[in-house]
Formats: sequence, C-alpha cells, structure tokens
Amino acid sequence: MSVQVYILIQTEVGKASSVATAISSIPGVTSSEGVTGPYDVIMRAESPSMEDLGRTILAKVQAVPGITRTLTCPVTHF
Repeated sequence: MSVQVYILIQTEVGKASSVATAISSIPGVTSSEGVTGPYDVIMRAESPSMEDLGRTILAKVQAVPGITRTLTCPVTHF
C-alpha cells in the first residue's frame, strides 16, 4: 500500500502561483493548487513508503524558492 499525503504550504507574498507550478513538476506529486485561507498552496503526493516520500518528494518540495512553511498531513484509511 502506498503512502499518500496532503501538504499545506505557506509562501512569500505573491509567490503562490510560481510555487504551485514548480511543485506540480516534482515526480510523485499528484496535484498542486493555489487556495485562499491560512495556506497558499495545497498539494497531494503519493509514494511507495514514508521513507521514500521524505527522500524523493519532501526534500524537493522544501527546496522550492518562495516557501516559508509546510504542514504535512498523511492520509489515513479507517
């Protein structure tokens, strides 16, 4: 079973669009959209394991210019 997460992203003022575009090109990211509210971008990603998610996706997301804060929310299946 794969690991799925939503990541809520706060960006520098005026950077939401460029951040969402940059993130959408990262392999494993299934969606990336600008939103209103306390966060500027919400993305969804999928990976074979939590370790792989951190190594291959989260590290690349955190390197995108303009991001000031992230909150990772793993998807649970009850």
